Amino acid sequence: MLHQVNGQKTDSFSNGSDPLREDLHVFLESEVQLAELDDLTKVNPVTPATVLRCLQERYHGDIFYTNAGCTLVALNPFKPVPYLYCPELMKDYHVAPQLQKLKPHIFTVGEQTYRNVKSLLEPVNQSIIVSGESGAGKTWTSRCLMKFYATVANPSASQESHETVERIEKRVLDSNPVMEAFGNACTLRNSNSSRFGKYIQLQLNRAQQMTGASIQTYLLEKTRVAYQAPLERNFHIFYQIAKGASSRERLEWHLPEGAAFYWLPNSERTLEEDCFEVTRDAMLHLGIDHSMQNNIFKVLAGLLHLGNVHFADSEDESQVCQPQEDAKCCVATAASLLQIPHEELLDTLQVRRISAGKQRQVFRKPCSRAECETRRDCLAKATYGRLFDWLVSVINGSICTEPSSWTNFIGLLDVYGFECFPNNNLEQLCINYANEKLQQHFVAHYLRAQQEEYAAEGLEWSFISYQDNQSCLDLIEGNPVSICSLINEECRLNRLSNSIQLQTRIEKALSSNASLSRNKLSKEPNFIISHYAGPVQYQIEGMVEKNKDPVPPELTQLLQHSQDSLLQKLFPSQEKEQNDPLSQSRAPVITVVSKFKGSLEQLMQVLHSTTPHYIRCIKPNSQGQAKKFQTKEVLSQLEACGIVETVHISAAGFPIRVSFQSFLERYALLRKSCPPQPSPSSRLPSSSPTRKASGQQLTSEEDAMPQSLIRDILLTLPHSVQTATVLRDHPEARLAPGPIHCGRTKVFMTDSMLELLEHWRVRTLNKCARCIQFCWRRHQHRKLEKQRWAATLLQAATRSWLTRKRIQRLHAAATSIKRAWRKWRAKMDSLVSIELDNVEESCVSRVPEPPLSTTLPWPPRSTVQLWPLGLVLSNSPVGVTGMRRNLSLQACLQIPCHSNTYKVEATQHDQAGITSIRALPQVRKSWGGGGGTTTYVNNNNM
Repeated sequence: MLHQVNGQKTDSFSNGSDPLREDLHVFLESEVQLAELDDLTKVNPVTPATVLRCLQERYHGDIFYTNAGCTLVALNPFKPVPYLYCPELMKDYHVAPQLQKLKPHIFTVGEQTYRNVKSLLEPVNQSIIVSGESGAGKTWTSRCLMKFYATVANPSASQESHETVERIEKRVLDSNPVMEAFGNACTLRNSNSSRFGKYIQLQLNRAQQMTGASIQTYLLEKTRVAYQAPLERNFHIFYQIAKGASSRERLEWHLPEGAAFYWLPNSERTLEEDCFEVTRDAMLHLGIDHSMQNNIFKVLAGLLHLGNVHFADSEDESQVCQPQEDAKCCVATAASLLQIPHEELLDTLQVRRISAGKQRQVFRKPCSRAECETRRDCLAKATYGRLFDWLVSVINGSICTEPSSWTNFIGLLDVYGFECFPNNNLEQLCINYANEKLQQHFVAHYLRAQQEEYAAEGLEWSFISYQDNQSCLDLIEGNPVSICSLINEECRLNRLSNSIQLQTRIEKALSSNASLSRNKLSKEPNFIISHYAGPVQYQIEGMVEKNKDPVPPELTQLLQHSQDSLLQKLFPSQEKEQNDPLSQSRAPVITVVSKFKGSLEQLMQVLHSTTPHYIRCIKPNSQGQAKKFQTKEVLSQLEACGIVETVHISAAGFPIRVSFQSFLERYALLRKSCPPQPSPSSRLPSSSPTRKASGQQLTSEEDAMPQSLIRDILLTLPHSVQTATVLRDHPEARLAPGPIHCGRTKVFMTDSMLELLEHWRVRTLNKCARCIQFCWRRHQHRKLEKQRWAATLLQAATRSWLTRKRIQRLHAAATSIKRAWRKWRAKMDSLVSIELDNVEESCVSRVPEPPLSTTLPWPPRSTVQLWPLGLVLSNSPVGVTGMRRNLSLQACLQIPCHSNTYKVEATQHDQAGITSIRALPQVRKSWGGGGGTTTYVNNNNM
């Protein structure tokens, strides 16, 4: 194995001994528990053998995640591990103050990206690149990350916002089973292999809440609809409808129990992905109702019946090839399900239309058996491809939101893994080409760019060798000549493709590239590309036709005439002009490689504009068995991914790089809130004037000294961090770098240093928040006291006014009562006076009666009291002495015996009776005055 270090090549095995075994022996002699090493940077020495042994021990201990510097290595357990992905564990990683203290996990990467978005450090947008071979667990990792973001992106307190976010999260998660059902299939290496690439953007608003998502897909393997390699299966959705349809749906879709379909191989295998109800429920939540679902499944059933249509050879070239006897009913069933005329479908598959001449006359040419089946496959692939693209647009319309409602995003890239099969064609070339681009992105962004940046910023750095795949990329996509350009050129030439001729052109034009070779023992035309993950042999036969991906215009017109509402959406009538042979001959040919290359370039632009995070999925064995660790296979994957080189650079480098301006903007509050306390043992140069730390305005000269400002910020940190900090211009800068290093334009730091700075920043913000809270509460208390004093004054004045008004009302009421009482009393007095005067007059005119000879007994006082006045006066005993008569009258009138208020007078002769009753003069006091009113009653004899 050759390594290049600082321009010198060395051979690792030139000494005759295996250095890997020696390093492993030294490594195993240490007393370190291998399963406890959660970061490969702690392995000493760092060699492929030691790294492999560490991963093996952790895998056997059911520890499947290990940090490798900036990369997370994920080993596929090949068994259910539910405790590793439960919601409680997600919340634990989300609320953890320091992620470095937790065990490595994909949730660590997810939470780090989420915190980076919250910290707003440029670039704010994040991307997680999940890479690895087919079957390494990339799809499962992406699915768990989506669940993690749906869990931690908590909504606000309002019920309406909570329901909105829950609905969006539900739709984003429901997009997974739909995309996997229509885009994943069982291959030789993986039972749930993604046959397309996807980049999911999780859209976040300013409050870091998930408001929507969008999905970008790349290169669906449409050929799998019509061709499946031995021991492989078609897309999952075909098996789901064949196994999960109800009896009524089977009758409607013509899918009887036990029916055999040519495009449905290995249907006896039952996988976890063959769950029809999950797919239907997810489609329903995404806005695809039952009626539209029925249309989709009818079209898919029609494609299955179309796959059973086989043709027999014709006796003459001038005659069309007729379908076989057992396939005639399949043609009718497929035409019925697709809602197209039976005769028109058969005629389109049997006859090819050719336009020629200046008048563009159309000629009909019968197709051979191979051409008929090719047109049949082309019809199925075109329909399924349009259906898949339509589903992606429906999902995006359901989960995507307006651009104004989100500010940042976190991207999840789940692309097909590196593939190497016994027969590899254009699909594998594009898939491996995408993996080469992603590997180059990792190499350019981390392995090469970081080392070059260290040197440019003045850090003492010894370059570490790494495997660069730029030559392989130049072979595939380079200018002006490459494999892609030669294949595209063959498609544009108006001639039949010749695989031998194309092989000769490739060898002649690209023979100088060391990554290209050929298998001379194979009889079929081929070429071999040495990829970063290993050499792959590609068959040239059929590659040009697949690159053209031709869809005859008559096939498109046939589907446009369908009465099915879904097919009318997939093949609108506006495409008639585009399907015109004349317009097609003039338009440039858009090949599969060209479209894929363009979409891949757009993806790389998005990745370069974000902060990347890498998850390397490793497949422990090719059989998919748990607890089985094949060292050779894992070692080849580690070498292909450059894990060892990554560990070397991560152990000696700084994964966090922040410009001076961004650093000062984010952490200047540490300097302003905590004035630096210079320590005599500090290794930093003398600080700038102390007034800078007091938050005063800086002069232009001070602005030109960012390192001095950064020094003041670092002096607020614990002393252990200060002594480990190295500045570029300091005499001791050539020592081993500490957790933070200031270059010429940027600040370099480790993850632990970033966590420490963030911890102190949060602590300072909390301190400022408490200070603001204290001041606000004091202000609120004083304001409340003033309000209470004002309320007391208002209440006192109000009560005083109410009391005065009440007294005034009482005085007015008392005056009214006195006036009414006096009026009534005066009236009563006048009535009594009139009555008594009338009585006296009647008594004077009465004839005197002779005195009684005997005196009758007088009734008791209690009885007389009940008598009326007239009865008393008329029955008063004449012969009784005056004193007795007076007492009787007083008892009747209820006048006290010893009262001085009234006086009873009689005539000179007592026998004449009572003359009058008059009240003695009294003194009465009025309510308002201080004097009294004297009323005199004359007791004159009548």
